[in-house]
Amino acid sequence: MQTEVKKPIRKHLQASFQRIQKEVTMAKKVAVIGAGASGLVAIKTCLEEGLEPTCFDRSNDIGGLWRFNDDPEDGRASIYKSVIINTSKEMMCYSDFPIPADYPNYMHNAKILKYFRMYAEHFHLMDYIHFKTSVCSVTKCPDFTTTGQWEVVTEREGKQESAIFDAVLVCSGHHTNANLPLDSFPGIEKFKGRYLHSREYKGPEAFQGKRVIVIGIGNSGGDIAVEISRTAEQVFLSTRRGSWILNRVSDYGYPLGMLSSTRFFRTVKHVLPVSTSNWLAERKVNRRFDHANYGLKPKHRLFSQHPMVNDDLPNRIIAGTVIVKSNVKKFSETDAIFEDGTLEKNIDAVIFATGYTFDFPFCDELKVNNNKVSLYKYTFLPELEKQTLAVIGLIQPLGAIMPISELQVRLATRIFKGEKLLPSASDMKDDIRKKKEAMVKRYVCSQRHTIQVDYLDFMDELAELLGVKPNLWNLLLSDPKIAWHVYFGPCTPYQYRLTGHGKWDKARETILTQWDRALKPMKTRTVDTSGDNSIIPLVVFGFVLLLAAIFYF
Repeated sequence: MQTEVKKPIRKHLQASFQRIQKEVTMAKKVAVIGAGASGLVAIKTCLEEGLEPTCFDRSNDIGGLWRFNDDPEDGRASIYKSVIINTSKEMMCYSDFPIPADYPNYMHNAKILKYFRMYAEHFHLMDYIHFKTSVCSVTKCPDFTTTGQWEVVTEREGKQESAIFDAVLVCSGHHTNANLPLDSFPGIEKFKGRYLHSREYKGPEAFQGKRVIVIGIGNSGGDIAVEISRTAEQVFLSTRRGSWILNRVSDYGYPLGMLSSTRFFRTVKHVLPVSTSNWLAERKVNRRFDHANYGLKPKHRLFSQHPMVNDDLPNRIIAGTVIVKSNVKKFSETDAIFEDGTLEKNIDAVIFATGYTFDFPFCDELKVNNNKVSLYKYTFLPELEKQTLAVIGLIQPLGAIMPISELQVRLATRIFKGEKLLPSASDMKDDIRKKKEAMVKRYVCSQRHTIQVDYLDFMDELAELLGVKPNLWNLLLSDPKIAWHVYFGPCTPYQYRLTGHGKWDKARETILTQWDRALKPMKTRTVDTSGDNSIIPLVVFGFVLLLAAIFYF
């Protein structure tokens, strides 16, 4: 009798197993290029959508840009040992995997890598990654117009292999090729000191007691100038046009992005004239330190350039360990002459923090011209007969890149499965044209302003295509509490898991507790706050927000 009961169970299990095997066999195969921040979420999303991912990474480990290595690796982004991220943990995490509450808001690169490892382990991603494997070429199959398939040629230990994939996700990043514009600095070939790109910089030890020029005032230039200035004899920070400097630590010590990246402030910004928004923002940053007095004030407005985020630079300038200079006109064997006619003698080293260029040498379909690409939502090629190729993470956001990459992948994988979520090719090209025109109109001319996006606006664009953009009217009627947090609170990635495809049942709770996680790592000592008289300002502030909400709706 016992045997008779077991037989049908066994047959049922065998049938189920065969069905699963058949589904796996029939699953579309997707090549994922790169195992960094974008590649990991690409693997995870493919698995969720029933696709079969195979990830190729030329390095020997995950992490991409965020995995520190003493020696720069060819074809891989490289960072210095002290790098700390510029976006806070609640704004940068993947939408269904919050960063641990006890992690600091602004994480060191080692902590970011640890988070990636937790993510990979939790979703079992490592089994799908082929390390030490370079992608040589990605080309259309002869029957591409029918199948949409790609031939991917890879190389490992000198041996090449070819495989056919139903789709490709390019997650190789854009911080790989160092931009070293030596032709713009006459005399550098005669300079007897050391010069290097910031990609080669790993720490300040080699510059102790030296006189150093750092060229470039992006985030890397500011960080390196500050770090070296603590032990160098003198650091000169050279800039062509200056920069507005933002602070990680915002009002009352809260993380900058959690206060500024809200739908409420986005509404205010869109309602106000651009000149007024710039004036208000510049007035705020100048209250911390007057950029003109520190030699940093640019001619362009604050929202016309990707700003530098640096808490320490004004402290180093006021202490005299960093001196801001104009652009270098030319070098001699030992000296530097600047465009304002000043001269600095006995320079020991020059660090070019002059950014990066990007290209896709393995794929002829992806054409790049002076860091400019023609991709719909910086993701899709409109002219492809079959939308089976997507570029992920090729953006420079005013905010975190990880949640944007995640939405790009969520959109791409559903399209790979055959869902019609994209507009016509002509509409896609029109959107690309409008974005390029807006970029030229808004930003100063620079190779770093070719893939620029505003975090919240771009996230909403992708979410609208996906059908997961929060509907404030519906939320207000069904769940006023969460509607309040979605509109007035930080636009954390969890908002895009509240509804629609990929809905996460813990999204609401995670949104309501996001400030608890943000504050926890700083609450390391018990403080008596019973005497604080803060209720009146809070009531006034809440009343103002309520009026703004009524105005918006």
